Amino acid sequence: MNNSNLYDVIIIGGGLAGLSLAINLSQRGKYVALIEKETYPFHKVCGEYISMESWNYLERCGLPLKDLQLPIIHQLKVTAPNGRELNATLPLGGFGISRFNLDEKLKDIAIKNGVRVFEKTKALNVVFSEESFVVETNKGFFNSKLVCGSFGKRTNLDVQWKRPFVEATKNRLNQFIAVKYHIQFDGNSDEIALHNFENGYCGISKIEDGKFCLCYLTTAANLQKSNNDIDFMEEQILSKNPFLEKIFTDSTKLYKNPLVISQISFDKKNQIDNHILFIGDSAGLIAPLCGNGMSMAMHASFLASNLIYKYLEEEISRSELEQSYQDQWNITFAKRLFWGRMIQSVFGKTFTTNLLIGVLKRFPFLVQKIVRLTHGKPF
Repeated sequence: MNNSNLYDVIIIGGGLAGLSLAINLSQRGKYVALIEKETYPFHKVCGEYISMESWNYLERCGLPLKDLQLPIIHQLKVTAPNGRELNATLPLGGFGISRFNLDEKLKDIAIKNGVRVFEKTKALNVVFSEESFVVETNKGFFNSKLVCGSFGKRTNLDVQWKRPFVEATKNRLNQFIAVKYHIQFDGNSDEIALHNFENGYCGISKIEDGKFCLCYLTTAANLQKSNNDIDFMEEQILSKNPFLEKIFTDSTKLYKNPLVISQISFDKKNQIDNHILFIGDSAGLIAPLCGNGMSMAMHASFLASNLIYKYLEEEISRSELEQSYQDQWNITFAKRLFWGRMIQSVFGKTFTTNLLIGVLKRFPFLVQKIVRLTHGKPF
C-alpha cells in the first residue's frame, strides 16, 4: 500500500493482545497500524504471571524468553482469610515478567517487523462503510480493511458504542476495583500466592530484577467503606489475613502511589460488534485468580491472526471471518470464562473461602481439576 494512512489492519490498543496480533500479521507481510493512547514503556494493572501455555508463542513472536532469566513458577499457594493455607503444584507452571518490560520488548519487535506504532494516540470513533473502516483519532484519520479492538477492560469507545456489558445493571460481576504495586519482598521465587480476604483476593509472584508484583481485586464497596483510602483498606480489611499482614509489614513498595483501575466487569462481552473483532480483555475477562488472562489474550490473537490472514488473502469472506472467529473463540475460551465466573463467586467471601480451602486441602486432586478448567494448552 502506498498511502501511509491506508492499512490492511488497524489495531486499537497496544497491550499484549494488540502487540502480538500486530507482530503475527506483520510477520506474514501485512501492513498494520497499532494505536496506543499511552507512551511505552508504562505500567499496567496486571498480575504479571503468565502461564507456560504462552512460552512457545512468545518465542515465535521473536521474544527470546530463555535469555531473559525470568523466574519460573511451579508452585501455588492459596490462603483463606482465617490464615488456613493450601499448597499445590501447577501442572504447566508459568513465569513472571512485568508489563513495563514485556510490552516494551514486544513494541520494539513490532516496529522491526514493519508495524506502524502510534503512541499518545487516542481512538475517538470507528466508522464502517463500503467494506472498509475509518478510524478517527486525536491525530487524524486512518483507513483500513479491518479493525481489531484490543483496548482493555473499559474505554470511551465501549461507552460510546453502548456495548452490553457497559449498559448492564450493577451486579456481583461488574463492581470491582484492582490495585497493583511492585514490591521488594523476601518471598518464594518459585511460587504464585493467592491470599483471600473479605470480598477480594491478592496475588503475589516474582518478576524480573528480584521484584515481586502484588496485585489485588476487591469490590468498590470495600473501598467506599474505607473512606476511599487504600492504605486504610489494606490495614483494616486485607491485613486480617495473616499472610497479607506480614507482606504489607515486611515489604517495601516501589511505587510512590499504587496503580488503580475501577469499574472492572466480568459480565459477558461480544467478540464482534459492527464488524470489529475484539481480542484480549475487550472480548472477555477471566477472573484474575485463575492466573491466565495474559495467555488468553495472546491465544486470541493467535486465533484471530490466522483468520485475518485468510480474509486479507481473499480465501474467506468477511462474514466467514467473523463467524469463524466467534466460533473458535467460544470453543477455546467460553468454558474457561464460565468456570472463572463460578470460582469468582465463591472466593472472596469469608465463610465460603475458609470452607472451600478446608475441603480442597482434604481432596488435593480437586485443585488440579480447577487449574485445568481455567487454563489452556500450549498453542
